[in-house]
Amino acid sequence: MNNFNRRTFLAAVPFALAACSAGAQESTANQTREPAAPAGLPELIVHKTPTCGCCGAWIDHVRANGFTVRVVEVTDTSPVARRLGVPDPLRSCHTAEIDGYAIEGHVPASDIRRLLVERADAAGLAVPGMPLGSPGMEMGDRRENYDVILFDNAGRTRIFASY
Repeated sequence: MNNFNRRTFLAAVPFALAACSAGAQESTANQTREPAAPAGLPELIVHKTPTCGCCGAWIDHVRANGFTVRVVEVTDTSPVARRLGVPDPLRSCHTAEIDGYAIEGHVPASDIRRLLVERADAAGLAVPGMPLGSPGMEMGDRRENYDVILFDNAGRTRIFASY
């Protein structure tokens, strides 16, 4: 029997909302004080809405993994995603760009590093939707299987990594 029942879920909701709120506040606060870029890693520019806490949690994840992040708050990330060639079915809650690549959604930092090392002939990486357990979407031990998708400017896709 699944140990995650309705009572457990309802008990977890206030904590999840508090974490989202804290992430949004932290993300806003960090806009003005950026650390120097580590050698060899280009700046990651993240386009997100001001109220998205899970985006802030993902930003914390990539920063903790050595990336320097510049946050650009927008009311709608769709124009940025379109400009960077992110196919609509791969969309998520935030769109980032780094060294000529688009990074859509909750892509693990290790996969961004791998993309930069391998220099894949692609437009970018995406984790469609907001799967539980992906970076920034942690909720205890709950997790969903998800794929990191590599996509090109012609709309072709392939699985880059699976979790």
